[in-house]
Amino acid sequence: MANQTARQYRDGGRFLALPHVVLESEAFKSLTGQQIKLLLDIAMQLTTNYSNNGRLSASWRYLSEKRGWTSKDTIRRALTVLEERGLILCTRKGRMPNVAAWYAVTWHPLFHHNDMDVGPQALPRGAYRLWTP
Repeated sequence: MANQTARQYRDGGRFLALPHVVLESEAFKSLTGQQIKLLLDIAMQLTTNYSNNGRLSASWRYLSEKRGWTSKDTIRRALTVLEERGLILCTRKGRMPNVAAWYAVTWHPLFHHNDMDVGPQALPRGAYRLWTP
């Protein structure tokens, strides 16, 4: 049993590692179930090396078709709370005709992309730790 790797102990391939410092923060503990679900639906898009942090989607199309969301208003309200609590950062505003908003989680470094509306130093890393009720 000592020769088995960690991969053999879990179902499936990819996984989402959510640091305890995030889970134990007041910002996270204050979230509702829907807000936690949205945070997980956004964070699960992270690649293994986090090189897409800053280009994570919360588009209606993705969330409704792939993740089962049924209310644009609920998503909008949850996104606002997640941003206010410092758990995510909007790196590109969505706009017409077909430009989706992008987000970054704040417990990993931002991988800047030229199409972002923010600069490479814009991510308030660990901002969730500063939030108080």
